[in-house]
Amino acid sequence: MLKNKALLFTMTILLVGIVVLIGLFIPKETHPSPDTRIILEHTYKTYIAPVCFEESDPTNFLEESTLKKAKSLHYAPDSPCTENALESEKDRLLTSFLKQIGVMDTKWDSW
Repeated sequence: MLKNKALLFTMTILLVGIVVLIGLFIPKETHPSPDTRIILEHTYKTYIAPVCFEESDPTNFLEESTLKKAKSLHYAPDSPCTENALESEKDRLLTSFLKQIGVMDTKWDSW
């Protein structure tokens, strides 16, 4: 009985180790969360990434919102800067998972 428990424990540790190793090598893209903060430019029906706001030429018809709302309104990115700022990050599977659950920061977290 003790041997069976030891074997089960060893197999569990081995399986977890294999999963972690696979996660270190398989590439995965980390996409911005639907709740990523952006600025809606209602006059032009576009959205602006906060890091691109200074170089944009917005009107006064602005609203702070989320990427999810911008997509639901069918707004387009304001500029190539916004497109680049919202491009997915190229990570490994384990890193992407840790970012999605909030253990690690994404480039969009500081917005």
